[in-house]
Amino acid sequence: MATAMAGIAALLLCLALLRAYPAATELLAEPLFDAYQNIRPRPATEQPPVVVVDIDEASIVKLGQWPWPRDVIARMVDRLTAAGVASIGFDIVFSEPDRLSLERAAEELRRRGARIDLPADAVALDNDAVLSQSFSRSNVAAGFALTDESVEPPPDAKAGFAFGGGDPRAYLPHFQGAVRNLDRLHTAAPGAGFFSFATSRDHVIRTMPLAAVSGGRLYPALGMETLRLALGASGFVLRGNDASGEGGGGRPGLSAIRVGEIAVPTGPDGRMRVYYSGLPAMPVLSAASLLDGTADLTLLEGRIVLVGTSAVGLRDIVATPVSRATPGVNVHAEIIDQIVAGIFLREPDWAPGAVLSVTLLAGVVLIAVAGRCSAQTSALVLAGFVGLSLAASWLAFSRADLLVDPVGAVATLLVVFLVLTPLRLALENREKQFVKNAFGRYLAPALVERLAEEPQALELGGETRRVTVLFSDIRGFTTLSEGMDPQALTGLINGVLTPLTDVLLTREATIDKYIGDAIMAFWNAPLDIANHEEKACRAALDMARAVERLNTGRDTPIRIGIGLNSGDACVGNLGSAQRFSYSALGDSVNLASRIESLTKFYGVTIAVSEFTRQKVEGLAFLEADFVRVKGRAAPVRLHILLGDEAMAQSAGFAALSERHGAFLELYRAGHFAAARDALPVLLAMDIADLTGLYDLYAERLAALIADPPGDAWDGVFVAREK
Repeated sequence: MATAMAGIAALLLCLALLRAYPAATELLAEPLFDAYQNIRPRPATEQPPVVVVDIDEASIVKLGQWPWPRDVIARMVDRLTAAGVASIGFDIVFSEPDRLSLERAAEELRRRGARIDLPADAVALDNDAVLSQSFSRSNVAAGFALTDESVEPPPDAKAGFAFGGGDPRAYLPHFQGAVRNLDRLHTAAPGAGFFSFATSRDHVIRTMPLAAVSGGRLYPALGMETLRLALGASGFVLRGNDASGEGGGGRPGLSAIRVGEIAVPTGPDGRMRVYYSGLPAMPVLSAASLLDGTADLTLLEGRIVLVGTSAVGLRDIVATPVSRATPGVNVHAEIIDQIVAGIFLREPDWAPGAVLSVTLLAGVVLIAVAGRCSAQTSALVLAGFVGLSLAASWLAFSRADLLVDPVGAVATLLVVFLVLTPLRLALENREKQFVKNAFGRYLAPALVERLAEEPQALELGGETRRVTVLFSDIRGFTTLSEGMDPQALTGLINGVLTPLTDVLLTREATIDKYIGDAIMAFWNAPLDIANHEEKACRAALDMARAVERLNTGRDTPIRIGIGLNSGDACVGNLGSAQRFSYSALGDSVNLASRIESLTKFYGVTIAVSEFTRQKVEGLAFLEADFVRVKGRAAPVRLHILLGDEAMAQSAGFAALSERHGAFLELYRAGHFAAARDALPVLLAMDIADLTGLYDLYAERLAALIADPPGDAWDGVFVAREK
């Protein structure tokens, strides 16, 4: 119960944190989604609508260091326009006057005292004027940067914005200021859009805000503005979810931005998840080749052109999910290509709630398994849930272009497992220690370890099992102990019981108790013991041999009696609320005790009931009697266990067994005189010491001959004493 409560508390706490802070898993979820894109990138467009004009290292080597004179940029724009491009977007900002204009150079020389006379056409001498004229003749979107590092207000927006479902300025990204183009360039360009990327903790470009706010005004991203110019649209329509849950997870925000006839789904903050293809078929023209006339201009007609740089020194290299170093202009190209292709990664508003519900269900199952099964089984269940979570997330991505974050579910289940496992192991260790403490005195160490590893095999409350019970005690112990002081008596008992206990533990017995000089033990509880009847018989033979070894050199030999019986008994922790021990009760236990008492009466060492004898083959047994013990109505056949397989297979024992069986047939048939006459032959056979048994039968036969029982004879001997 304590384990379950701790697991439930951990589960509910994790779910509450995920509900309150859904972005908490972003640090791990984003790299996972990056891996998805690497495994399955966006299908590449065969004829991409966009071309990149790259100010690359080769162009800088050929045309000189950046920035180039703006009249060079103007020639580039004019050639692109003449080639029939749909629109031109600059991933470059021209924020300062061109220092390479001849007019500015002449002014500097005049300031130093030089006399400079310039041609009348001043426009041709001002590179910024040349570029502005080029912008005005072309479908150009001038790029600028929105930033919080500047307080300079951004320029006026070129495009209009219409919106419904609430004012989008409440939830779009906000910036304090901008790094803007020269006013004359901004005024001349038909369009203007920001190229500032959305920041992330690891600086990987995964999303792009398609609209943003600065100074209370709305501005489009460069890709959207360039696309607007290409489509000939006058503005954008921002569609809000109005807290309806459409694409916003129940939060107010945007659901889509429309340009022309194209609707682009976004997150609530107006960001679009960029789904990279790598643009393997996109034409990339070196700026130098465009200017020197070697570029293939047929690639440009009808396409959107983005002008940017891949030169490392110009610091427009960014990291993306599919590349550690990509020119920033290529990301804008991916955005345009993705929008035109109409393939979008969506984060469905129902996903967080669904993930929380499934996590709750999986967590409850994990807690239930942990409460009933081992830590290894719990780990397998956890691994299964983790695998299913990742598989479901991958299928959502690969089949439906949906981003379903499994990290929260996986993390929650891991936390629950890590809370449950130490508690579970602590409880298991406590249970094992209890088992070891409870049974260390009764069982062999190997069995104690086995029981500790399988505590479920133990029914401490009591159960009915078939067991084989052994009782043994020392013959004539009272006489033997007379005149001995307590220390010597203790030494004697311990000296006898210790080797006998060693034998029992070796033979996988459970030691029940010591009663003075007597031992009670049983087999097949608390653990299943295969062939327990045979193991009990062999233990009895080993005990007899152990006593023989103890008698070596002793003046007064020690003798023991052992009784064995098999049957059902109630086993478990028996006793009082204050003190109890693992023991066995029942008729089969009582019968074993009576049989042990009869060993002295019959003058044998080991007596075995028929219920034990019928389960054991190969050992040297002789039937002793058919006896009704005190306190039990049904008679039982007693057998004497004389030896192991070697004796059982000997010719002498075979002869003894045959003659002994014939003797019992005569006796039970009521042929008392014939049975008496057979006794001398049996006594003469020196196979085992059965003198006490046959002397007992001699006395009994004499009495029966003197006073025949008549028709009431059934061959059953009634024991009058326990």
